[in-house]
Amino acid sequence: MAEPVNPLEKLAGQVGNEIGVSSWITVDQAMIDQFAATTRDHQWIHVDVERARRESPFGATVAHGYLTLSLVAVMSYDIGAVPGDVGVTLNYGLDKVRFLSPVKAGSRVRMRSTLVSLEAKAPGQYLMKCSNIVEIENEPRPALIAETLALLIVA
Repeated sequence: MAEPVNPLEKLAGQVGNEIGVSSWITVDQAMIDQFAATTRDHQWIHVDVERARRESPFGATVAHGYLTLSLVAVMSYDIGAVPGDVGVTLNYGLDKVRFLSPVKAGSRVRMRSTLVSLEAKAPGQYLMKCSNIVEIENEPRPALIAETLALLIVA
């Protein structure tokens, strides 16, 4: 009888492959306003709908770049990026982030994630690096590209 494959070992075999594509998330004005309130970033291009319609080069309010970046975590959960035998997943940081296109209020975004590497850091601890592209529905350029790092601690 063959021994079952450890889910982390299976994940290690996926290096270089796309992990998955998330569901769409609508970035509406209410989400943008809540983010502005939380971060205290009330720049008019994000929160003043009428002024943005008149004066913004985008013709509408746009999400904060960091709001879009913050959605990477929930989209990672959506695609099941972390194996089930991992007890704790910690945000370890970012190697690279580029904000390429604004996300207009009311737009939908989703993420494509590719596993770049998985390396042992200590017994039961692994550093996972993913390349994430956050796409905007019906737009030719992505909102952002981010290389994320997560520390996986096996239960």
